[in-house]
Amino acid sequence: MTTNQDSAHHGEYKVIGGKLVAADLTLHDGRIATASINGDFFLEPDEALEDLNAAVAGLSADVEHRAIRAAVEQGLRPEAELFGVDAFAIASAVRRALGKSTTWEDHQWEIIPPEPLPIALTVALDEVLTRQVAEGRRNPTMRLWQWNEPAVVIGAFQSLANEVDPEGVERHAINVVRRISGGGAMFMEADNCVTYSLHVPQSLVDGLETAETYPFLDEWTMDALGRLGVEAFYQPLNDIATPQGKIGGAAQKRVGESGLLHHVTMSYDIDAVKMLEVLRIGREKLRGKGVASAKKRVDPLRRQTGVPRVEIWETMMATFEERYGARRVDLDAETRAEAEELARTKFATPEWTARVP
Repeated sequence: MTTNQDSAHHGEYKVIGGKLVAADLTLHDGRIATASINGDFFLEPDEALEDLNAAVAGLSADVEHRAIRAAVEQGLRPEAELFGVDAFAIASAVRRALGKSTTWEDHQWEIIPPEPLPIALTVALDEVLTRQVAEGRRNPTMRLWQWNEPAVVIGAFQSLANEVDPEGVERHAINVVRRISGGGAMFMEADNCVTYSLHVPQSLVDGLETAETYPFLDEWTMDALGRLGVEAFYQPLNDIATPQGKIGGAAQKRVGESGLLHHVTMSYDIDAVKMLEVLRIGREKLRGKGVASAKKRVDPLRRQTGVPRVEIWETMMATFEERYGARRVDLDAETRAEAEELARTKFATPEWTARVP
């Protein structure tokens, strides 16, 4: 963000179901010298507009979203009433004017289609691609996972001993890796899940509470599932569900100063019996749903869509392309090599996998 003498900056924010608010700012010596908050909202009394401008003027050009909200709320005279916008919307317009907050439309999006890869390399790519986005070396990216071996992927903070049954892992030749994001274990045989990662700048979720970022980042997924005939919705904090029950979950990890990894795994057609032999915690979760004794498979996406997994992938990529103008790209050789080295030195090592014994 440049803060040249008396430089002018403009930002806008459209409230969903509400009004548009704009912020026109001039910066001087790293601070907001003047502010003009404007838009098609309603405000009473008229004089309260002076309060909004005064609340923003004088703030640092690096001011956080919550600090702008607080300044606006405290700066408004007690009798003032805003209609169609609120302090969050005003703060978002200001942050966009300052170049700290972005929209989906502000970025050139890329899609990395599914390619069969070793699971250690797959989780290493989560870190590498997100770091590249944070460092400005890559456009924000949606990547669909495809793996070439049966695997369990445990969360960053899970206990290996508590989650995984070593006898079941050995019997079924399962590869166990640990990812960088939190959340629960993922049982991943070939073709049994639909998994993707979003590698995005943190500016895309600027001002949102963590709980709000999950449905925000997966809004396009709900669209794609709807096109497939699946009525999906979010259950706080990070579960994706349908009227028939949970079908998946999301996890996140902030990488560097400005990168955000967001990934989702949805069940396509899972061998529940084998999963119970491999995952310890899964036994309790499924028993509570009457699955352990009643079903051989957990197949919400296969059953609810009636289509092969590759068709779900194609629908997801097409939806992402249509909504955000994304283009499909191949995984480049430099990134692949960087991830292979990280997989060798970190994600495939017992030290990382058992870092929480």
